Amino acid sequence: MKDSGSRATPGNQLLWVLAELTYGCPLHCVYCSNPVALSHHTNELTTGVWLRAFEEARDLGAAQLGFSGGEPLLRDDLETLVRRASRLGYYTNLITSGIGLDEKRAHALRDAGLDHVQLSLQDSTRELNDFLARANTFDLKLRVAHLLRTIGYPIVLNVVIHRRNIDHVPEILTLAERLEVDYLELANTQFYGWALLNRDALLPSREQVDRAEEAVRKFRERIGDRMKVYFVASDYHERRPKACTGGWGVMYLSIAPDGTASPCNQARAITGMDFPKISERSIAWIWRESPAFSRFRGFDWMTEPCASCPERFQDFGGCRCQAFLLTGDAANTDPVCELSPRHNLVLDAVARANLSGATASLRFREAKGESRRDKNLGRKRQRNS
Repeated sequence: MKDSGSRATPGNQLLWVLAELTYGCPLHCVYCSNPVALSHHTNELTTGVWLRAFEEARDLGAAQLGFSGGEPLLRDDLETLVRRASRLGYYTNLITSGIGLDEKRAHALRDAGLDHVQLSLQDSTRELNDFLARANTFDLKLRVAHLLRTIGYPIVLNVVIHRRNIDHVPEILTLAERLEVDYLELANTQFYGWALLNRDALLPSREQVDRAEEAVRKFRERIGDRMKVYFVASDYHERRPKACTGGWGVMYLSIAPDGTASPCNQARAITGMDFPKISERSIAWIWRESPAFSRFRGFDWMTEPCASCPERFQDFGGCRCQAFLLTGDAANTDPVCELSPRHNLVLDAVARANLSGATASLRFREAKGESRRDKNLGRKRQRNS
């Protein structure tokens, strides 16, 4: 393969690596960020390839390593991966539904050096939690939260917020207080993958978002420093786009289960781009020289209104994946921005959400789009080096 000769500009320092170990998952969440056509993504890296990638990324200065999926606990080499990452000096983070995390495995991961666990929850009620996940997991998640506390981990809880549960934010806050959660992230749905397919059923109204923000404000005032609560804004209700992953190829690298490397875990949705695989190229080449990582670095690629906007140094033109998914061209201004000539695409979606009683059916992930082995919650994957 011929190298492009492009180079990472000064200041592009790899800091954070996300290892998506598997797309397999026992849940079928309606806002899942997994690829919609999961049957096209069945290959998974071996233990040995993952370990080599961790070493190469650490050599470039990467300091944080997240283990994600799907459900990373389906990989029974997870402890091996965590142990090596810890010895390399990474701060390690497990992002999990909690399914498969019993006492024995929790202790094994802690002993391997795992620094941090983020546990997901779908809602404050058993009924809606289990409906949204398509699995009876509510009681299990509460037990896992207690387990993490007993073995010494802080409780870090993530709840994806959307139209179906945003009115439960006060109850979610109360539950988090009862669980003695240390960090609570209320993350408004970002519309990629299955969430985009379900957008009309998931996008809350402006009024709902305002009520939720007010509930969070009052809760913070009452609870003080006992809990950190983060309310991640809804893109569609903002005037300006987010600085996605701190800028394309600036500090973040995501590795898919098959080894495809990209500047964020949704970038593969952008068709027409050739994203390199870590089994074929070194992390150093991928980060410093690959055309994919160079494509939207810096500001030279921008057209108006981004090219002359003073906010480009903060938002980097917004999310390239969102621009592609909504407009068909990843080089366009993110339509979330009110200055975008295609901002009406977002305004129209919000207008539909603001209609009183607006409803739409939810599309769930089906087994035909996944490996059927994921239906068996007790099976784990063994990946030999």
